Amino acid sequence: MIEKIIDKANSNQKAEKYVRRLLENAPLSLIYKTFRKKDIKVNGHWIKKDHVLMEGDTLRIYITEAQLAEFQKPREAVKAPLEYPIVYEDENILVVDKPSGLLVIGDDKETRNTLARKVLDYLYYKGEFDPENHSFVPSPAHRLDRNTAGLVVFGKTNEALSELTRLFKERDDIEKKYLAIVVGTTDKEGTINKPLKKDSNTGLVTVCSLEKGGKTAITKYKTFKTVMGFSLVEVELLTGRTHQIRAHLASIGHPIMGDGKYGDFASNRYVKQKYGWSNQFLHAYKMSFKHPLPPLDYLAGKEFESKLSDEEAHIVEIFFESPKIFYE
Repeated sequence: MIEKIIDKANSNQKAEKYVRRLLENAPLSLIYKTFRKKDIKVNGHWIKKDHVLMEGDTLRIYITEAQLAEFQKPREAVKAPLEYPIVYEDENILVVDKPSGLLVIGDDKETRNTLARKVLDYLYYKGEFDPENHSFVPSPAHRLDRNTAGLVVFGKTNEALSELTRLFKERDDIEKKYLAIVVGTTDKEGTINKPLKKDSNTGLVTVCSLEKGGKTAITKYKTFKTVMGFSLVEVELLTGRTHQIRAHLASIGHPIMGDGKYGDFASNRYVKQKYGWSNQFLHAYKMSFKHPLPPLDYLAGKEFESKLSDEEAHIVEIFFESPKIFYE
């Protein structure tokens, strides 16, 4: 059994995040199973993974001594510059331009080659993080799918990460916009308001009524241009569900070009054979802060932008003549 008294530095964060950091070498499936089996308690009471820890709480994790020894091995530390573009950095946050194909956080199959690990190596390289002696681990405040490129923001302090987490949860004072190429001719603009539910066995997300377990999901979009049976759209998330953009656009008959899970397979085959494009075209290209609270209040009015990769810009140019169409 592990017993921890939550200190100030680790308070005001979700239990899942704390446990994942505590058992950083444990498979995510085991951590989630431990929550489901009610083997994680706070102050003697079973908790769910989204329970918020408070200073002074007593957290107990009921796992075997053998598991404990394995999962608490120190992580490999590598001092290294960050190989991905840094869009913005200060003492509180780091905004990184993630390439397609890279996980933000590890899963059961990949734990080392992730953006989160690369960022920790970078901060270790800078002398801002020590993997052998730390009470807080800089972490991403949100995620992007492996095959979605674009902006990811990290909190470098507990206070900053807590405020970022609040911003992404409430979404009133932060705005995220994506670029997507979708199949078909989309309306000039629209709002998709359909509850979504994730199948824990298949990992797929489908439209499902609230009564049957769906969660509220709202997506707005506007169309920049339609050519050759494809549309270039800007998408804004008003909620943050798993695969929300991909599932929502597919649900209205306009799946993302190249999407292997929710896409139109005939269209995917066409663009792969004719243009060599096989990835989903979804890019988190713009993030703006409205009125964040301290310690991030100085970010009010700031906007960060991610440029398309050369491959993405080439595809946009082929279909829509100019890769700058959405920046104008």
